[in-house]
Amino acid sequence: MEASRSRNKTDVLHDFQVSFFAMSRLSSFPWTFLETEVEKEESSELISDILKQTCLHPLCHKHPPSLKYRRLFLTELIRRHEASDLDPSDELYDALGNVLGAEEGTECYKSYLLPGGEAVSLSENVALISEGTTGLVTWDAALFLAEWSLENQQFFTGRTVLELGSGVGFTGIAVCRSCCPARYVFTDCHPRVLQKLRVNVQLNGLEDLEDLENLENLASPRVRVQELDWQTVSEEQLAEIKARTVIAADVVYDPDIVVCLVKLLSRILRCASPAGPPEVLICSTIRNPDTYSSFKHQLEASGIRHRVITGPVRHVFPYKRVSTIEMIQLYT
Repeated sequence: MEASRSRNKTDVLHDFQVSFFAMSRLSSFPWTFLETEVEKEESSELISDILKQTCLHPLCHKHPPSLKYRRLFLTELIRRHEASDLDPSDELYDALGNVLGAEEGTECYKSYLLPGGEAVSLSENVALISEGTTGLVTWDAALFLAEWSLENQQFFTGRTVLELGSGVGFTGIAVCRSCCPARYVFTDCHPRVLQKLRVNVQLNGLEDLEDLENLENLASPRVRVQELDWQTVSEEQLAEIKARTVIAADVVYDPDIVVCLVKLLSRILRCASPAGPPEVLICSTIRNPDTYSSFKHQLEASGIRHRVITGPVRHVFPYKRVSTIEMIQLYT
């Protein structure tokens, strides 16, 4: 998040907070601004404010990043403070002492702050966390799709939305919290992923319809987490969902599943309602151009056309758009 544009303290505090709760790489934090500001002001006030917006923030008590990550972050913050020759900070050392004396659990949390200030928190396995990054899933396309959704809420508001390959649920939870869908169906096919998905849906205040007996007083959106096997799901089963919008992020990554995915998308596009076929949006990180090109060729061979959605999308979440990410809308 180091940038050339001029910044104020509010911007930097926000950057520290957003990066900390998302467990971004420590090298991405705006340390240079911090050092310059501390030297100029000859005060540790900004460091104290950063501590309050990160390790001492209520969100950190409720849904903390991993113990290892907090220890690394505090160690770096203390190193920067000591380099400034300011008086020692008891609150910094107390915070470090608290994490040094604690035992790492099996679960930790990554949280992404929405523009309104609310957080989408995701439970993750500590064993999959390394140096502030996660090996659980590649987030770029899911984050980009969520950012795009925040700016294009008309695709979701008041509609039934079906998400393919929901993973741990970030995009769908962000849409449910910000875009007011009437109904949202999270899907995946792996039992362990579905288990984690249900945990994260409930963690963020959404209730799975399957777990509820009385739906009469349920606040919108109505949410469902269900298994969806791309190979075996029938057109009739898809039609029962009555989706008006279908989304997917990072599903075009393996040549072996592209054929299956295209057949699924063909079935989805045939599920026309009185309002017409659903609007289908696919967001992809293009890691292998050959695989992505094959996907597009197979779409065309199946009679599915596409248009690339262009235009700037506001960067809300802390990730670097170093990879090529493309959004396409499908139609017949």
